Amino acid sequence: MPVTKRRTNPERSSTTRAGLIAAGRNAFIAQGYAGTGTPDLVEAAGLTRGALYHHFDDKQGLFRAVVEAESAAVAAEIEAAPLDGSPIAALIAGGEAYLAAMAVPGRTRLLLIESPAVLGRAEADAIDARHGVRTLCDGLQAAIDAGAIPPLPLAPTAQLLGAAYDRAALAIEQGADREEWLAVLRAVIEGLAARR
Repeated sequence: MPVTKRRTNPERSSTTRAGLIAAGRNAFIAQGYAGTGTPDLVEAAGLTRGALYHHFDDKQGLFRAVVEAESAAVAAEIEAAPLDGSPIAALIAGGEAYLAAMAVPGRTRLLLIESPAVLGRAEADAIDARHGVRTLCDGLQAAIDAGAIPPLPLAPTAQLLGAAYDRAALAIEQGADREEWLAVLRAVIEGLAARR
């Protein structure tokens, strides 16, 4: 008879936390932050309120964890994209990977609309800086180091390009032509290269 390994407390805790984050993601996407109550969250996760409050201070704490996890998933998809070729081609491919990652149903609303409204602009930006903006900064720095673009100030350049990609993600979610937005974004990045 096979021996079943018992899960440790940290393993159980991690599983519970992951279940709450998954249930929270689904609820916040389906009903929005304001429309989601803690009873909805614990019922969807199949847990008790005590479990929710053991892992998170409140509903906003769970929402913050969902946003952090979704932002990390976007960054992982960007980093997994094939970025072969010149630094400019890599920036363009990274931007296309961002838009593909943001096409996951509900993600644009969660990260670009709900997150700043619930957490505040500063906290939403701080989360983005650890994930998506970090990948953009890495790509821009590589392009600067290679001499592919001029040595512009990194943070403002990343913020402006990031805002353009965020606007594209919102427009595409509303039915705008993805290829038109990609063409404009490519032209912006290629325009940086033309400035050197």
